[in-house]
Amino acid sequence: MKKVLIVGGVAGGASAAARLRRLDENAEIVLFEKGEYISFANCGLPYYIGETIKEREKLLVQTPEAMNASFNIDVRVNSEVVAVDTKNKKVKVNSKDKGEYEESYDYLILSPGASPVKPPIPGIQSDKIFTLRNVPDTDRIKAYVDKENIKNAVVIGGGFIGVEMAENLKERGLNVALVEGAPHILAPFDSEMVTFAEKELEDNGVGIVLNDGVKEFKEEGTGLNVVLNSGKALYADIVILAIGVKPDTAFLKETGIEFGPRGHIIVNNKMETGVEGVYAVGDAIEVVDFVNGSKTAIALAGPANKQGRIAADNVSGLNSVYKGTMGTSIIKVFGLTGSSTGNNERTLKAKNIPYKAIYLHPNSSAGYYPGAAPMTIKLLFNNEGKILGAQAFGYVGVDKRIDDIAVTMRLGGTIYDLSELELAYAPPYSSAKDPVNMAGFIAENILTGKEEVILPEDIDNRDKNNTQVVDVRTELEASNGVIEGSINIPSTNIRARMNELDKTKEILVYCQVGLRGYIAARILRANGFKVKNLTGGYKTYTMSKFKPKDVVMNKNDEGGSMDLKGKSSNVSLESNLNEYKEAAEAYKKGEFDKHLDACGLCCPGPLMRVNSTVQEMKEGEVLKATASDQGFYEDIRSWCERTNNELLSREKDKGTIVAYIRKGNKKQVVQNSDSVNAGTIAQKDNKTLVVFSGDLDKALASFIIANGAAAMGKKVTMFFTFWGLNILRKHEKVSVTKGFMDNMFGFMMPRGAKRLKLSKMNMLGMGTKMMQMVMKNKNVSSLDELIQAAIDSGIEIVACQMSMDVMGLKQEELIDGVKVGGVGYYLGEAEDSNVNLFI
Repeated sequence: MKKVLIVGGVAGGASAAARLRRLDENAEIVLFEKGEYISFANCGLPYYIGETIKEREKLLVQTPEAMNASFNIDVRVNSEVVAVDTKNKKVKVNSKDKGEYEESYDYLILSPGASPVKPPIPGIQSDKIFTLRNVPDTDRIKAYVDKENIKNAVVIGGGFIGVEMAENLKERGLNVALVEGAPHILAPFDSEMVTFAEKELEDNGVGIVLNDGVKEFKEEGTGLNVVLNSGKALYADIVILAIGVKPDTAFLKETGIEFGPRGHIIVNNKMETGVEGVYAVGDAIEVVDFVNGSKTAIALAGPANKQGRIAADNVSGLNSVYKGTMGTSIIKVFGLTGSSTGNNERTLKAKNIPYKAIYLHPNSSAGYYPGAAPMTIKLLFNNEGKILGAQAFGYVGVDKRIDDIAVTMRLGGTIYDLSELELAYAPPYSSAKDPVNMAGFIAENILTGKEEVILPEDIDNRDKNNTQVVDVRTELEASNGVIEGSINIPSTNIRARMNELDKTKEILVYCQVGLRGYIAARILRANGFKVKNLTGGYKTYTMSKFKPKDVVMNKNDEGGSMDLKGKSSNVSLESNLNEYKEAAEAYKKGEFDKHLDACGLCCPGPLMRVNSTVQEMKEGEVLKATASDQGFYEDIRSWCERTNNELLSREKDKGTIVAYIRKGNKKQVVQNSDSVNAGTIAQKDNKTLVVFSGDLDKALASFIIANGAAAMGKKVTMFFTFWGLNILRKHEKVSVTKGFMDNMFGFMMPRGAKRLKLSKMNMLGMGTKMMQMVMKNKNVSSLDELIQAAIDSGIEIVACQMSMDVMGLKQEELIDGVKVGGVGYYLGEAEDSNVNLFI
């Protein structure tokens, strides 16, 4: 009778124990677990903290008593194996109940797992800093979050655990900031794909700080200041450290077992170490990358379970082999789902593996069936059609598409097999051409020479002298944003207008998602043009440009607040407001008369579409309007107030604004974060200033008047347009991607309050210097001080979105505290004002 010792439970060790018993009823099996729990749902821990999982017991997959009863396994919890003598086949155990003792073995299966990384950062030993790896960690975090005074949370690390913790802490009502030292979160995804997750987090009120690490943790009262390398400080009542894990293999250093460069156990495809009779599985081992064949380490529960099973097979003489890890994974980010399999572009480039990439944006199901939602898929493959990897983001159906691709890869299939897969179809679930089939079709077109593509990352670096960029979308789509330097020829007109194109140049075409671009490219190629289509279209191009807003998290009298600069005030407050009447619920469930989809339009497009649509409706009818322009959230409220239509409800839903408007003569009744008394319109005692000028003296006058009005208790809104925007520019140069004309505008215009000129007697800048000196001598606040005073006193400083677009200014170039708004928002504020100044 053989004796098998298993070190560590959870996925790998517990699976090995159960499989071994099923194969050998007579073996003596002893399972050591240094903690109290041998098998628990570690992937479910964040959701228990967030109270999506209500009952703690549901996390416990297997108890020692149940495992002994079912499998006759000697389970010893609170028993840490502290040393292994591979020569004499013995282990040393430090037991909570039995003290220290030795146990012999015939076979040893190691599943020690990994522990959270805690670098030597000053202040990291604070009792307000937690890591999450097991059930006791979960209990400690949940107990701490349950305290009434916990308001602000900072999560360090944007991996899977970090993102899941950020979401679940936000669901608990905390202000949450997520800090990641790399340029992007979620390393398995490429940068232009992961922006979908970053935007979803931000849209749900989670602040994101990228490319910035932690310098130190400083105690402040009952909380901590998380000081970053950039100098930014975030106040937190609780910090979750999720910056990675390291293998728990220190107790094996003197065993003769070989380790990889990061301390992982080296095994062969039978899960055998280099020491006879010793096997290893789970997070502590090196594995073979299924795609590129190199050694790597991937901490996932699915592979750990399979490895435990294979180790048990080989202990029992079955000769099973492990064929490598693909890294197939999935994550929920509020309403969004992200999933990936195989290698990403960073890995392929690092390994010098040639590849091709495509993007597509199909619907999850038939577009005409209610509930169809767009998704984005990225497929990587080589010239032979081998699938190297895939990534996807969407709200519905992402999991099964990545699973389809992962299965095809595992079975040695190619992109041609993707196009041939026969998948289940009915309108509620898919389309006759499933998204996976579509990915295969597009890849096949490229490999068979029917299409050439250009990647979004290459479009800005094109040779502008030898290329011509053509936007084949409609004029209305093009009016909402284009790639710099492109000309607009809708795909339906391409045959009639191809004489406008230069055959001596390479033509780069693009549409919104890629399909019309392909059609236009085929037409042009048939007529002798050299053409490439922008894969993924304008949607992928614009998503690759997404940058999270600046995050401010300070301590205040209420325990803490967070602001995402450029969004509307306190995010957590806004998201928790009960702003809908019961009467509106029926409309939200589908009982409306007309639906307007204004997604893709920018200000003032959605408002203009709403206005024209409502004019055609009957009194009392309800319009459901959806828009992707974030300014629409404020604009529609102001529009309803001024046009005697009723705003039944509005909400941000999965990146879009959804508003329900009843045509009629009732004032709006929806409660807003900036209105205490729902259903009432404030007395017209507000003050509104339109600042058109960028002259120093006029800017000073504007802020002196505004601060004076605020001091008298008045609500003040300052709307900056055209040259007035220069007042709001940051002094330092901000690195943003802009076109040639936009860069020229930025170069010629003054950057910030310190570089403004006087409207009279400027005298090549001498007048400005004299004015600044006189103000300082007479103790008059500088323009910078007046601007800060205005922000501190609650004056709304609004930058005109249209003017920013015309002048090529980006939100990142403006000072903190500036809101971006449209014409509708300004007119709404002006209507409530008894003073409206134009400066």
